[in-house]
Amino acid sequence: MLDSERDRIFNDWLAGHKGILFKVVHAYAFEHADRQDLFQEIVIQVWRSVDAFRGESSVPTWMYRVALNTAIAWTRKEDRHQRGKQPLAVIEGLLTTASAAPDPRVEWLYRQIAQLKDVDRSVALLMLDGFAYKEIATIAGISEGNVAVKINRIKAALSGQLAKEAEL
Repeated sequence: MLDSERDRIFNDWLAGHKGILFKVVHAYAFEHADRQDLFQEIVIQVWRSVDAFRGESSVPTWMYRVALNTAIAWTRKEDRHQRGKQPLAVIEGLLTTASAAPDPRVEWLYRQIAQLKDVDRSVALLMLDGFAYKEIATIAGISEGNVAVKINRIKAALSGQLAKEAEL
């Protein structure tokens, strides 16, 4: 593939689906600088993956898979890097789309999702974006049955946490 063709495809994908990338970044990175770093890593991986895209899935599905795999790898690398270091005391503003104002309910949901294991976090994001169980299974690399179990457990955990916080 010619570089100009790859660049055109990449720009089309990014223009049409960067919301996917923002969601993944928001769920895996929590400080402004980390969100910028992770977003950049994901964008690089999406650009590199243009040639590997065979059209066996939709572009959003492909981008989700690339973004989630990159975020999981980035998180593991950051965890190893951050062991023994103190976190910054001041957390900068959240990475959001330019027009979106923070909604406390959405922020609560992202905080809850952030506490999930990597695969569960991926499943939760894909579920919230309306992907079918089969698509979630393909992207996350697990069986459809496992997706159903994970979604039921995630919903139960979130409901329990919401009820617990309502009591306070």
